Amino acid sequence: MRVSTWLIIALSTSTTFGQMKLGPDADQLTKVRKSGVTFLQNTQNEDGSWTAPKAAGITCLVTFSLVKSGLTPDDPVLKRAYKHILANVKKDGGIYVEKSNHRNYETCLAVLALSAVNKDGKYKKQIEGAEKFLRGLQWDEGEGLSSTDAAYGGAGYGSHERPDMSNTQFFIEALRAAGAKEDDPDIQKALKFISRGQNLESEHNTLPYAAKINDGGFYYTPAAGGETKSDVTENGGLRSYGSMTYAGLKSMIYAGVNSDDKRVKAAFKWIQKNYTVDQNPGVGLQGLFYYYHTFAKALSVLEVDHVVDADGTKHDWRKDIANKLIEIQYENGSWLNKTPRWYEGDPNLVTAYSLLALSYCEPKMIKPGTSRKKAAQ
Repeated sequence: MRVSTWLIIALSTSTTFGQMKLGPDADQLTKVRKSGVTFLQNTQNEDGSWTAPKAAGITCLVTFSLVKSGLTPDDPVLKRAYKHILANVKKDGGIYVEKSNHRNYETCLAVLALSAVNKDGKYKKQIEGAEKFLRGLQWDEGEGLSSTDAAYGGAGYGSHERPDMSNTQFFIEALRAAGAKEDDPDIQKALKFISRGQNLESEHNTLPYAAKINDGGFYYTPAAGGETKSDVTENGGLRSYGSMTYAGLKSMIYAGVNSDDKRVKAAFKWIQKNYTVDQNPGVGLQGLFYYYHTFAKALSVLEVDHVVDADGTKHDWRKDIANKLIEIQYENGSWLNKTPRWYEGDPNLVTAYSLLALSYCEPKMIKPGTSRKKAAQ
């Protein structure tokens, strides 16, 4: 056999020179990402927004997804997008539309979008102002709460409603993107809230909900009597579900919780037991693309390459997510959830979630049998 032929065969297999390939086919991944980017380039409004001028959160998320997909700041689409985002900067430092009920959500996503292209410090002032604004929204002593309150440390939409897991995960990620360290006091406050939203009885969570299910997963919020978007068990437990479990796991890692910590181990066991790319476990097709994005980001942050499910099957999660998104992408490059709850009937938002998920699914090579974190074993 000629050497050149042998090389072609070796490169086409899952292992090459003692290494194992992870993730989807590189050419397919490039193709679907490019198609998704093209779709969003074509759906931008003249004012630089997506969907609607007041849909600030969607515009910021789309902008962030385009940067993560390879567009550079000098791209005309991104120039218009950033001009629109900056037009929403307020005197209080927040970045949101007038009379918004989603000030935390919108500002957090704006920080992610601005931080992604801030290597030269161009947006330093806006990011610092937004960071200060976000810290002021956190539920803590300023709202008259003690550290034992179920709402303590959390972030809500910014309209004086109770805090929730989704807003708090964006709050933590935005502070980290702005430069805050894992031991930042406000991130540690947020960790208290995150820990109390986990169905795990421990010294970190003594709320009555923890022991009723105790499966290690997360639900929507422990505040104001508690709420899950799944269902409530007969004994009053707030059932865990997929997207919030990945959100909680990611947030704990960002807050410096080690992979050997009982909270991380319990969350990962829940993920193993409920591993799937066919639905958002616990709520079906609702929030499916939010789930894909959070799923991919969380496992990337945790630095695991495989998930062994309840049946003992070992999954290359990058390949699973990417192949699923490749399968369900529309011909025009978009994605859409036919179960439209939580704005997932909007192809701009859903395509942004999909591109973000795919940005964490790029192929890589590892030595067989290795795992970067004990939680993956």
